Amino acid sequence: MFSLSDILNKKATLPKAEEALPGRDKPIPTAQKHYVNGNPLKGPYPEGLETALFGMGCFWGAERLFWQTAGVWATAVGYAGGFTPNPTYQETCTGLTGHAEVVLVVFDPKVVSYADLLKLFWENHDPTQGMRQGNDIGTTYRSVIFTFGDEQRKQALASRDAYEASLVASGRGKVTTEIAPAPEFYFAEAEHQQYLAKNPNGYCGLQGTGVSCPIPTGVSA
Repeated sequence: MFSLSDILNKKATLPKAEEALPGRDKPIPTAQKHYVNGNPLKGPYPEGLETALFGMGCFWGAERLFWQTAGVWATAVGYAGGFTPNPTYQETCTGLTGHAEVVLVVFDPKVVSYADLLKLFWENHDPTQGMRQGNDIGTTYRSVIFTFGDEQRKQALASRDAYEASLVASGRGKVTTEIAPAPEFYFAEAEHQQYLAKNPNGYCGLQGTGVSCPIPTGVSA
């Protein structure tokens, strides 16, 4: 049994598998349709669309950034990269599930490329802060790119290296973003889906560095 002090002390450190909360066998309830455009949140998605998965701190503002982008068919917020199966928001916030708050982006590559989405990702948060994003502190808010396939991984790594060079040249630190193959994605509760469309004055801590991200040579935009 963890005390409150244990939880607070662990928020900046990822738990080990044996330390993680147990979770549950069944998915938690969530919305069926996208609140903004009415598209099915869990699919099926139209043929030819692709998916991307990003963590930029609090997922409310990050999701809005992507659903406002032309060529994005649907977005959903959720949890990924940890140990606890089917976690709740409250469990994830303890830092004892290992998950990051992430946004699933379903997009049409004929309209918006994965490289375009990477540019949005890098320029709209600070990827040098480790286990935090601004005033949001903890492993839940770490910067992550979870990739689907070799091509996404190649582009993510190339863009990271290019952006890190620009950040260092501007006097900022090195990128701490985690880049890994996409793990299982757990949809967050209905109230968190498209939260800022339902609550226009709600909290949004999304803030970039002001440093432009160049698209590396050989990476299609």
